Amino acid sequence: MEISKAELKLAAAATSGDAGQELRGAEILVKTLQAEGVKYVWGYPGGAVLHIYDAFYKQDTIQHVLVRHEQAAVHAADGYARATGDVGVALVTSGPGVTNAVTGIATAYMDSIPMVIITGQVPTAAIGLDAFQECDTVGITRPIVKHNFLVKDVRHMADVMKKAFHIARSGRPGPVVVDIPKDVSFNKALYEGYPATVEMRSYNPVRKGHGGQIRKALQLLMGAKRPYIYTGGGVLLSNASQELRTLVDMLGYPCTNTLMGLGAYPASDRKFLGMLGMHGTIEANNAMQNCDVLLAVGARFDDRVIGNPKHFAQNERKIIHIDIDPSSISKRVKVDVPIVGDVKDVLLELIAMIREGALKPDTDALGAWWDTIEGWRKRDCLKYDRGNKDVIKPQYVVETLWNMTRDADTYITSDVGQHQMWAAQYYRFDEPRRWINSGGLGTMGVGIPYAMGIKLARPDSEVYCVTGEGSVQMCIQELSTCLQYNTPIKIVSLNNRYLGMVRQWQEIEYSGRYSHSYMDALPNFVKLAEAYGHVGMLIERPQDVEPALREARKLKDRTVFMDFRTDPTENVFPMVTAGKGITEMLLGSEDL
Repeated sequence: MEISKAELKLAAAATSGDAGQELRGAEILVKTLQAEGVKYVWGYPGGAVLHIYDAFYKQDTIQHVLVRHEQAAVHAADGYARATGDVGVALVTSGPGVTNAVTGIATAYMDSIPMVIITGQVPTAAIGLDAFQECDTVGITRPIVKHNFLVKDVRHMADVMKKAFHIARSGRPGPVVVDIPKDVSFNKALYEGYPATVEMRSYNPVRKGHGGQIRKALQLLMGAKRPYIYTGGGVLLSNASQELRTLVDMLGYPCTNTLMGLGAYPASDRKFLGMLGMHGTIEANNAMQNCDVLLAVGARFDDRVIGNPKHFAQNERKIIHIDIDPSSISKRVKVDVPIVGDVKDVLLELIAMIREGALKPDTDALGAWWDTIEGWRKRDCLKYDRGNKDVIKPQYVVETLWNMTRDADTYITSDVGQHQMWAAQYYRFDEPRRWINSGGLGTMGVGIPYAMGIKLARPDSEVYCVTGEGSVQMCIQELSTCLQYNTPIKIVSLNNRYLGMVRQWQEIEYSGRYSHSYMDALPNFVKLAEAYGHVGMLIERPQDVEPALREARKLKDRTVFMDFRTDPTENVFPMVTAGKGITEMLLGSEDL
């Protein structure tokens, strides 16, 4: 007797665990997460997701981490994803659970981070009736996700989850929201196993770059007199750091990273000119403006990178742009050779063409270009008062931390503000995915949740959160989560008693009218840390900076909050103010 296709499918499904059984939607959801290899889910329970939490209670392969605020759940899953490259997963309830998560979702969306956020929803029959804790999750999140789903039928649960993970991690990564009504998580359906493959006619991102365009790029690169390689977060997202390093070393060309791309090329290498952009180095910004051939790899010509587009366009140059997202190419700056494709795949093909071809860089022209760059580099735009014995300079704290941990397995997270820029400038990242910060959205409060997520993923690594007394208070309740789940992170707070970046702009652009940027009711952070069950340290003298960091490192199994009282007048330089070109930099207080 001939076996039907349906019977074959059922037979195959029955061989995979619970396939062929009737399961509740919540149980199917957990099975799909297990099939995806999910190890951690960060979340906060509520009425609409209680069936899902009951299903989690009955399994032991996925650890759920109970945060203290839904925003932190998404941030922690985001930090985990940034450090590991895996899809981060968060779980929140309906209504305020979703709206609290929105900032975390938008943060991940702006930086193209692969995530799946599972949200509870009121029962399907109540949707649209203003039920208790109802909100239009699909509508609210539509502008800040790569895609979102409302699961209306439990029979679709496994397929939707397969699509969600596929969309989140493929092409240009991003967050995907899966909204699950309470009755869908309770209803039963025949579980036929997790789909092995996924087909979506409307979604087929290109991976392989166009060979003809890559050959054009090669000709431009080899004919360049003043070449420059400008790279962004796309290199890290594509895990293409090794390919980038191979290309730069083969050509001998200068290289820069954006804030999101730091670590893609080693900061300790002489060919690295430092970060570019609003707070970039003279040499990085001047090379960007004065190159004749620019290779942009996984970067998007952000406003914080090129400053005024009209100023940037004053100098004629040929631009090659490699990006997996066609909508990012020629979005802000017109390019000459667009290459749509996965950064890793395109760089591999470009490297192969260089090795097989007869074209070589113009060594004489390149030598002259490097002489010009070294002239800019001699200005030492990152100098500061290292000899100050009266007050702690924030740059000194970061520099000391770097010197102490440069050879250790270390991750650095940051919040947003002056401390973020000082960390980017003075902690010299040699490896990818070690610098975890919010770039596109600029979200305060991410530092501690990011560090928590990383510490769970990398328990044997040292994880430091560089923050400020303003940012750290936005998610400081997560110190409780750190204690419950034993994630001993080290918090380096550069406390200048101001919302530092706001104060800096008010000094420069608003004639020193410091409107609501002074923090005049700060908690005692040492006692606060101790109240949460951790170690607190107050550091007020420059000579105590290094001993405090050494002591914190010795406390491997404890979360340590270091409250460094830093110079409240210190500004981040170089600085490009609003509307200026990237070479129109303020280099210090003498330029104000």
